[in-house]
Amino acid sequence: MMESKNFINPNFVLESKTAQEIYHKYSADKPIIDYHCHLDPKIIAENKSFPNLGDMWLGGDHYKWRAMRINGVEEKFCTGNVTDKEKFLKWAETVPYTVGNPLYHWTHLELARYFDIYELLSPKNADKIYNQTQEMLQTPEYSTRSLMKKMNVEMVGTTDDPADSLEYHLQLKKEGFEIKVLPSFRADNVLKTEDAEAFKLYVEKLGKAADISITTYAELIDALDKRHEFFHEVGCRVSDSGPDRFFFAPYTNDEASTIFKKALDGKSLTIEEKEKYCTAVMAELSKMNHKRGWVQQFHVGALRNNNTRMFNSLGADTGFDSINDPQPALKMSQFLNHLDSTDQLAKTILYNLNPADNEMLLTMCGNFSDGTTFGKVTYGAAWWFLDQKTGMERHLEDLSVLSLISRFIGMVTDSRSFLSYPRHEYFRRIACNFIGNQVEKGLIPNDEEILKTVVEGFSYNNAKAYFNF
Repeated sequence: MMESKNFINPNFVLESKTAQEIYHKYSADKPIIDYHCHLDPKIIAENKSFPNLGDMWLGGDHYKWRAMRINGVEEKFCTGNVTDKEKFLKWAETVPYTVGNPLYHWTHLELARYFDIYELLSPKNADKIYNQTQEMLQTPEYSTRSLMKKMNVEMVGTTDDPADSLEYHLQLKKEGFEIKVLPSFRADNVLKTEDAEAFKLYVEKLGKAADISITTYAELIDALDKRHEFFHEVGCRVSDSGPDRFFFAPYTNDEASTIFKKALDGKSLTIEEKEKYCTAVMAELSKMNHKRGWVQQFHVGALRNNNTRMFNSLGADTGFDSINDPQPALKMSQFLNHLDSTDQLAKTILYNLNPADNEMLLTMCGNFSDGTTFGKVTYGAAWWFLDQKTGMERHLEDLSVLSLISRFIGMVTDSRSFLSYPRHEYFRRIACNFIGNQVEKGLIPNDEEILKTVVEGFSYNNAKAYFNF
């Protein structure tokens, strides 16, 4: 039996000689461009040091909470007021049961890459590993900025509301921190009209940030554009949106104005009104992205907050989301075409959460090329529930047969954890293994120039060229 210290080894995941060669030669040492994550810029600006691995690993990781709940762990050990060590020990009890789940690979990659620990985490060694890592975390080498440098991070893109002051991004910029920490403009809250009071409060907050009293639809768009311009000045070049699906319904500005006033007055919108309002706002935001030369991202397909009891207790993004039904292709097509028809379609990245949408999204991407930009509308990384070995392999296979894998812009962590950067390594290993196996089967030529271009492309070069940060 293989000794536990060898589980994370130099050729982890790499099944063939070709895969091993191309990973170590063309991918392993490339810097990380993490253009979509949920890291808190405040923690980076303050160069925070975490007190222990319990806090660092379980402070906000709904992936781990979800696995612990499935394993029968009480909620207090996930999100409750027990000590960090108690939470860590419960996570250590769960880890052996995550075999086959990406959390098992991620956990041991993180122990190896950050702490040089190659043991398999379990209740038997949990105390020792907790104490060993706690000592290490007290040293300057384990502050947030040091961890980013250790992982060879070149750029991260946080996720930020239009009303955010961006004070911490400005602080990092002023200090000249060598890793680019850039905001991403995510205006989802302006689409959430279901809770009348929350919607009204958010519009007031946005107006205050933009120094505009928002009482009309025109003022709403002006406020968003003003904040968009401010984000641009700070260095933002990317927007993000996370609707459950694409919206599209023909609308006029007069209709959008009437609907917005109705929502602001606290009245419920009809299904048709909601469709028109979301179409109008998303279209205006997309035109702002085009005007300023940004890249826009759409993460679609999540069915969020399924457990009302837990949502009322813990709020959103706590591990109670799932995959939604397949996307309505026609709505997506109509929305993208609406922008393209007036030449106001920005570079666009599409992400799906339902694997049944892989082929649809990939073929949709190819409909809106402009003949000058590679990946004018392009396919994003395997996202969330698909961010695992099987999901990425299927993603890569579909990408290679329906698009151009040599133009794929690569991986993102989509994470709130400063220990998540080995996910880039995990992706690169899986992708190199996929390419290597294709070479071994004779489906891709064993040509150094071709393999170098493809592997360096999805590891680093394509994202670097696509975003032009």
